[in-house]
Amino acid sequence: MRDVGAGRWRRIVSQIGRSVAVWAVSTLTMLVLAGILPDFQIRSGDGDSATRIAVTAAIGAGAFGLLSALAWPVLVRLLLLVPALVLGLLVFFLNGALLLVALRLTPADRPEAAPETAVVVAAVMSAVASATGAALAVRDDDAYRRRLYRLADRRGTARRFEGPTTAGVVFLQLDGVGHDVLVRAVEKGLMPTVASWLGASHRLTPWRTDWSSQTGASQLGILHGTNHDIPAFRWYEKDTGEVMVCNRPTSAAELQRRAVEHTGDGGLLTVDGASRGNLFSGGAEEQALVLSIAGRRRGRENRSRAGYFSYFSDPANAVRTALSFFAEAGREIGQSTVARMRKRRPRVARGGLYPFIRAFATVVERDVVVAAVMGDMLAGRTAVYADLVAYDEVAHHSGPHSRDAEKVLQRLDRSAALIAQIAEQAPRPYRIVLLSDHGQSPGETFRGRYGLGLGDLVRAGCGLPVPRKARRTHSGAEARAAVRAALHRPVEEDGGRHVPPGRHSEPLVLASGNLGLISFPDVHHRMTREEIDARHPALLTTLANHPGVGFVLVRSEEHGGVVLGAHGAEIPVDELGDELPGPLADFGPGAASAVRRTHSFPHTADIMVNSWYDPAEGEVLAFEEQIGSHGGLGGDQGRPFLMAPLGLSAAAEEGEELVGAEHIHRVLRRWLRECNGPQVPLGVPGDHRVA
Repeated sequence: MRDVGAGRWRRIVSQIGRSVAVWAVSTLTMLVLAGILPDFQIRSGDGDSATRIAVTAAIGAGAFGLLSALAWPVLVRLLLLVPALVLGLLVFFLNGALLLVALRLTPADRPEAAPETAVVVAAVMSAVASATGAALAVRDDDAYRRRLYRLADRRGTARRFEGPTTAGVVFLQLDGVGHDVLVRAVEKGLMPTVASWLGASHRLTPWRTDWSSQTGASQLGILHGTNHDIPAFRWYEKDTGEVMVCNRPTSAAELQRRAVEHTGDGGLLTVDGASRGNLFSGGAEEQALVLSIAGRRRGRENRSRAGYFSYFSDPANAVRTALSFFAEAGREIGQSTVARMRKRRPRVARGGLYPFIRAFATVVERDVVVAAVMGDMLAGRTAVYADLVAYDEVAHHSGPHSRDAEKVLQRLDRSAALIAQIAEQAPRPYRIVLLSDHGQSPGETFRGRYGLGLGDLVRAGCGLPVPRKARRTHSGAEARAAVRAALHRPVEEDGGRHVPPGRHSEPLVLASGNLGLISFPDVHHRMTREEIDARHPALLTTLANHPGVGFVLVRSEEHGGVVLGAHGAEIPVDELGDELPGPLADFGPGAASAVRRTHSFPHTADIMVNSWYDPAEGEVLAFEEQIGSHGGLGGDQGRPFLMAPLGLSAAAEEGEELVGAEHIHRVLRRWLRECNGPQVPLGVPGDHRVA
C-alpha cells in the first residue's frame, strides 16, 4: 500500500511539473509574439517593468490554457452541429475568441490584440503548448498513453493498462488502392513503411472483387459476411420505389440491417470491436464516423460523430488539422489549375466544393480516424477496422497513377507508420493487417469520348430526343453513327421535350463507375429481353453495338438470362465460361461467375451495362465524371490486396484464389480466432509488439 501511495504522489508531482513547464513555455511564446506582432500588446502605453510584463504574460497564458481546457470541449460539442466543411474556419475564430477573453482577465486590462492577430496568436500558442506537453509526456510512458487515450474519448470505458497477453488486430483499409498500385508504390519508394513490412513481417495477397467493385459491396461483405443483393453502388428497387445509394446514411443502415438478418450474425467486430470511418459498423460496440448510424437521432447508442469531438477536444489538434485542411484545398486548386493550363487528358471538372471535399477526405477524416485507432489500441481493443478514404477520392479526379495520388500514398504510409509506433505503447501486442476494398481503373469518361452520356444513349435507343449538348465533343461522331445505325434514323436535333404515353414510362438510368443500370419504374418486375424488345425494339441493339459498351446483361424468358455483345453476340447466362469467346472474353478470369451471381439478385436492374475495357492498357470508360473509376468489371478496379503478418495463417492455400468480399470476411474471422489462441512468434528482430 505504501508503494501504491508513493507511486500516486509521484504521478501527481510529475503532472504538476509538466503543467508548470507548459505554462512557462506558453508565457515565453506570448512574450515573443508580443515582440514580433505590432497589433499585439501586453504592456501599457506608459511602459512597464520587465517583471510586470512577465507577470501579465504569465497570467494571460495561464488564463488561455484554463479556458482551452475547460471551455474548448464544450465548444467542440456545439461544433458537431456544424457542417464539417466549415469546421476549420470556426476553429480559428473560436480559438482567437478564447484568447481575447483570456487577455481581458489579466490585471488592468493592459494586453490588447486585434481580432485577426488574436487568431494567429491563439493558433501558435495552442500548437506550442500541445507540442511541449506531448514532448514531456513521451518520457513518461503512462502519461503518454493517458494523453493519447484521452484524444480518443475513452473516459467512459477506461481499462487497466495491464491488458490481455493475446494479440489484438488492427484492420487498416486503404480505400481504392489496388494490388498493382501498392506494388508500384513500394518499388518507387513511396511507401517505405509498407516496403519494410513486406521485406520482413508481412505477406501480400491479391484478391478479386465481385462485379460490383465498390466500397459498399466490398465493405458490407468484409464486415458482415454477405453482400447479397448489392448489384452496384446505386440502384433502383421496384418494390419500394427507392433509389439505394451505398454512401447515403439511410441506405447504409438498411443494407446493414438486411445483412445481419441474412447471416444471423452481428458482424466481424461484435466481440470487443471498434469501427472507425466505415460505411458499416461490423457489429462493433465502439463506433465513430460510421455512416450506417449517422442518420439516426444522436444518443448513447449513436456515436458516429463522437470521433470528431474526441479529436478536436484538443485545440492544438483542431488548429493543426485546420491549417492542413486549407493547405490541401489550396494544393488541389493549384494542381487542377496546372492540369487545365497544360490541357492534360483525360480530365474532369474539379471546381466548386471539390477542393474542400478532397481536403476533408485527405486531412480531417484521416486525422480523426488515425487518432481513434490509436486510442483503441491504447485501450486494448481486440479488433479495430478503420477506413482511410484519401487515395480513392483523389484518384477519382486526378487518376489512379497520377502524381497527386502518389502524394496521398506517401501520407497513408506515414499514417501506417504512426499506428505501428503507437502499438509499441499498447497494453497488448497488435497485429496490423492492411487491405483494400477495390482498386481503380483509369480511362476517359464515356461522355468525354463519345459526346453523350449513358442516359443520352438510352434515350436515343428508346426513340426519345437527345439534347444538342450531347454532340459537343471531338469524338461524338462515332457515337452518333452507332446510334443512327441501330435506329435507322437521325438523332433528334431540336432538343425538344417529348412526354411518352403512360406515367413513369421513361427509363431510370443510374451509373456506378463503369457499370450502368437501367430500370423501368412503371413495370413492377424485372423486365425480360422480350418485353424490352416489344416496348423499345432498338434499345438493346443500340447498347450492345455501341463501341463504348463491353456487354449487356438482361433477363430472358427463353434462357433465364443472356449476355449481349456487339455484332449480335449473345450467350445464355447458364453457358457463360471464362475460356469461351464472346462479350466477356476480355474481362479475365472470374467475370462469368461474377455476372452469373449478380444476375441472381432480386434487385438487379432490368438492364445491366458494363463499359468497354481495353486489356492492353487497363482502361475503362466511366459512366460518371471520373478518370479513375470502379464499380464494374475491367482492370485494376477488381484486384485489391490483403497484406497480413506472417504470424497469421496464409490467406489462401497454394493455388487457391481469394474471390469476393465474403471470402475475405471468412479469412479475417479465422485470423481473429487465431489471435485468441496461442501466439506464434514472428521472428522479426527487435520487434515483439507489431505484427
